[in-house]
Amino acid sequence: MPSAKILEKKQAQVKEVAEKLSKSKMTVFTDYRGITVEDDMNLRKKLREAGCECAVIKNTILKLAVKEANIEINDATFEGPTSVIFSYEDVVAPAKVAYEYAKDHDFYEFKGGVMEQKEVSKEEIMKLAKLPSKETLLTMLASALLGNIRNLAVVVNEVAKQKEETVSA
Repeated sequence: MPSAKILEKKQAQVKEVAEKLSKSKMTVFTDYRGITVEDDMNLRKKLREAGCECAVIKNTILKLAVKEANIEINDATFEGPTSVIFSYEDVVAPAKVAYEYAKDHDFYEFKGGVMEQKEVSKEEIMKLAKLPSKETLLTMLASALLGNIRNLAVVVNEVAKQKEETVSA
């Protein structure tokens, strides 16, 4: 039986992780077995640059925190060593950064995640990671909208030309 001091410390840790899970727009769980210290530092740096937070948290703490945050997650997600990536602003950022890292490192795998308080599978995380960036999507949208406006302008211009030709004839 752990001492009261250790128990209190663990309860505080569970509460802190539960708060992070509640605030996070996207949380990704990964298996980091085989990562070197240098690779871990590089990955964490890229995650910080993307506005994410990365931590290695004991599975027992994670299970309790998930329950406290009222999120239902399959227990198989918490088998083996688990690295947790929290993103409080961008839903896609943690998936993209981890996916880019995983492409070069076969051992690094997605286990699952939580998106806005709901469990997401590793397949869904992979789909999110493969989406174009926000800027690219906005550019595509602007291009589509401008294309339609340009086409409308061409049609209106042609109608005006035909009317001018009819009036001059």
